[in-house]
Parts: sequence; C-alpha cells; structure tokens
Amino acid sequence: MPSEGEGRAKAAGKPARASTAPVPPRNVGPDVPESPAYPAPPRADLWQRRGQQQPPGVLSRLRPPSPPAIGPATLWSVFATALLSALVLGDGLGPNLLIVAVPAASGAFFAARTAGRRLRPWTAVWAVGGLALLTIPALREAGWPVFLAMVSALALGSLALHGSRGWPGVLLGSLGLFPSAAAGVRWGWSGVRARVDDTRGRMRTVVRSTVVAVALLIVFGALFASADAAFADLLGSLTPDVSVGDSPWRVFLFVLGLVGALAAAHSAAAPVRWDRITVRPGKARNRAEWALPLIVLNLLFAVFVALQLVVLLGGYDKVLDETGLKLSEYARQGFWQLLWATVLTLLVIALALRWAPRGRPSDRTLVRSVLGSLCVLTLVVVASALRRMDLYVDAFGLTRLRISVAAVELWLGVVLILIIAAGVFGARLLPRAVAVSAAAGVLAFGLLSPDGMIAEQNVQRYESGKPIDIDYLKDLSADAVPALDTLPEPLRSCALRNFERDAALLDAPWYSSSWGEVRARDILEKRPVQNHGTECYGLGQETDEREDGYEEEDSYDPY
Repeated sequence: MPSEGEGRAKAAGKPARASTAPVPPRNVGPDVPESPAYPAPPRADLWQRRGQQQPPGVLSRLRPPSPPAIGPATLWSVFATALLSALVLGDGLGPNLLIVAVPAASGAFFAARTAGRRLRPWTAVWAVGGLALLTIPALREAGWPVFLAMVSALALGSLALHGSRGWPGVLLGSLGLFPSAAAGVRWGWSGVRARVDDTRGRMRTVVRSTVVAVALLIVFGALFASADAAFADLLGSLTPDVSVGDSPWRVFLFVLGLVGALAAAHSAAAPVRWDRITVRPGKARNRAEWALPLIVLNLLFAVFVALQLVVLLGGYDKVLDETGLKLSEYARQGFWQLLWATVLTLLVIALALRWAPRGRPSDRTLVRSVLGSLCVLTLVVVASALRRMDLYVDAFGLTRLRISVAAVELWLGVVLILIIAAGVFGARLLPRAVAVSAAAGVLAFGLLSPDGMIAEQNVQRYESGKPIDIDYLKDLSADAVPALDTLPEPLRSCALRNFERDAALLDAPWYSSSWGEVRARDILEKRPVQNHGTECYGLGQETDEREDGYEEEDSYDPY
C-alpha cells in the first residue's frame, strides 16, 4: 500500500523516493539538540520594550531593603525637633543648636533600634563628637569657629548614622543625609497615615490631651505672671518670643527641622552603605620605576632639612646678611611655600600608594622605607613652617588668617604622624583616625577661642612696647572683650565701643546667646566704655611704628 508521501509525489508527477526511512540531520547525535545550520542573527530592538527591567541605580545598590515602619517614639522625636527648630532657631545661634540636636539624635536612635541595628563603639564616637562640636556655638560668639563646628558636627552625625569605615565611606558618608531627605519624608508620611487610620483612636486621644495641657499652661501661666513680676520676668526669659511678623521664617525652620530629623532617622534605619563602593588599586609598577622619583624627592627634602638645621644652629643673622632680607620678610617669604609643599607631599604619598609594588614582602619593605622617610622629612618641613609663622606673628601680631593657616599646618603634621603609624601598625583605622583628628582639631580650635587668643597676644605685644592695631582688634567678636578690657585708657574704650554698641542693639534670649557674649555684657556693665570723642581716630594704628620688613600688603587680611 503506497504511503501518503508516494501518493502526493505521483499526484505531482514526480518520482517517489526509493527509501521511506527517515534521514537523520547532519551533526545530530542522541544527546545533541537539533539546531539550524545557520542560525538567524538576533533582531535589533531599536525601541525599548515596555516593562523592561532597568539597571539598578547607584543608591539602590548601596542601600539595604526598605526600613520598617516608623515607630511612635521616632515620630514624636521628629515632631519635637521640628517644633524646637521653629521656636528657638530664629533668634540666632547658641545653645539652641544643641537643644535641637538632642531630640533629632534620639529619633535616629529609636529608628535604628527598630530596624535592629546595634550601637557600635565607633558609632558612639561619631555621635558624641558631633554633640560635643555643637557646644562651640554655646561657648563662642565668633562666627568662623562656629561655622566650622557646625559643618564638622553635621559630618560626624552622618558618619554615626552610616557606620563608615573605609575612605569612600568616610569621604562620602559625611554627605549621606542628602540622599535620605526625600525618602525620609515619604517614610514619615506613611507612618503618620498609619497612625491616623488607627481604629483604636490613640492619635485622637493624644491630640486631645495635648490641647488640654497647652490650654491649662497658658491660662495658669498668664495668671501667675500677672500676680508676680519676678515670675513674669522668669517666664518671659524662658519662653520664646514668637511674633506674627516672622511667621514665614518660623514655618521654614519648622519644615527644615522636620525634613532634617526624618532624613536622620531614615538614614539610621536604612543607611547608605558607602563602603560598598570599591576603589581598585592602580597597576603596580616595578621597583625602579616607582622608587626612583621618590628617592630623588627624599634627597631634595633631606638637603632642605639639613639647611634648616644649619640655620637653627647658626642663627638667623648670617642667613639674613647673605640674603639681604629682614627677619619678618624671611619668615613671611617661606611659610606659604612650605604649606603647599606639605599638601603636595600628601598627594604624592596617596598616588605612590596607589601604584606601589606589592608582589613580595620585600616590596612592602621598600614602600614603607621610602614613604616613611618622606613623611619624617615632611614633618621637619611642617616644623619649619610653624617656626616661620611664629617669627612673623612676633613681628606683626596675630590675626585670624595667620592663626587659621597655622592650625591647618599643624593638623597636616598630625595626618603625617597617622600615616607613619599606619605604615607600622596597618592602615585599617587610618580613614577613621584622620576624620577623628580633623574633628578634634575643630573642637580644640573653638574651645581655645581664636578671637580671644588674637586679642590676648596683641595686648601682650603692646605691654612689651610694640605697636597695637586697634582698628583691627575692635572688629573681633565678643570673645575678645576680656583681653581688650585689660588695656589702659583710652585704648580700652576705643577698642570696646563697637562691642558696647552691638550689645545695646541686640537683646537675644538665653538660648541664642553664647557664653562669650554673656561674659562680654557683664564686663561692659561693670566697667562702661568712656566717651573719648575724636581721640580714638588714628589711635593705636600701626603706621610708621612698624619696622623690620613692613610692607603695605601685610596689613591686608581677608578675615
């Protein structure tokens, strides 16, 4: 019986196949899947398909899963932070920053505990350091150390929330609050909606109790204030002065405190893991290519250090005679160059570590020897720069610019010591140690009261028979008043008349007044400034009295 294929072949007029057995395809075995001999190329998809999965962003790769629902303790802490921000931050800076930071830190602690995070030693170090830095606005009236303390406190608080360890975490973790701002607001709003929709009505009970308590405080507080003048004064000094005119400013501070506290709490519950950013080391160089430039640099540093030792042992007179410079010019000429030499040396060390040979133990010994010698020689450069600044200050007095750059140079020396210690004991703690040294330097800088040190040093120079620049000193902050109060008349009154005028115009409440400002007011109340009329004009100015290398550009100070 013909098959179906033969029938179709006959119908088409074609001869049928001689064999009906199936022919297996080529290159196909029992375990090889059948595939076409020439597979078709993949079709180019010019348009993005709807619903296609996008690659994860940077933050989505660094952030852990969504935090748990915000708890009531965190919500109340956030609300307290926002309310205190609106009430006490609008009148200036002082203890109010620390007052606002305490509930914000509490909200972050409650959020971290709800998320299951434990308090680690380094987290406690960052948190305590940040709160300690906020004592500077409560103690000092000068704006520049206060600004440094605020920025450093924000950076340490962010490090406490993120738990950073390596260089990416320490450098980027201090900015970690900003990515959490929008996510924190959404997280807080979802928590508020969940509490409002609570069928047991706890939120309504809390609101009613709060309204009744506030009404009782207002009514009975007003009665007691009208009954006793002393109680009225006490209540007036403790209560924030809120007026209708500054309502927009208060609303802005409320929103700022709310967003900041929510960002801190969200970061504590779901921190951005900046340490997951990996920085690959550079390509390792061979020994000759890597070590030869650094050895030449070490020799140059050694020659400079040897010359500095000769100058210190032989005295400055011979050097000044040979160079034709005066002592103040010699000191002023080299400080800035040595400061930049220190900064560039740190950059050279960082780049050298990136391309250092690291194949054998002998390579590590070479790296430690060459870079360790460079660090030690750079420490001598730091000492020479500080000595030159000391000579210059002795000649012309202390200013804000001079004390600032000297403090930076001193901190760079501390960083060099930390690098040397890392080469001996390991570099695991180096990023956090550098951050701690920077925060400790800012804290010490504020506690030492730079404006007070400037005034005290210039007063001591005047007592030793050197000229004094009253026009510069009278523009310092209230921290300089105790030192300027020791000047004889009429210098004292001429130096303090600006402080007395500012104290009469400003009547800040206790929570926005620093201790330096309060102390200055007490001094001026006990010993009022005398009116010397036009006698103050031209008094105490350094004109022809300046000697030893004075130039007109020396009087310029951007601070």
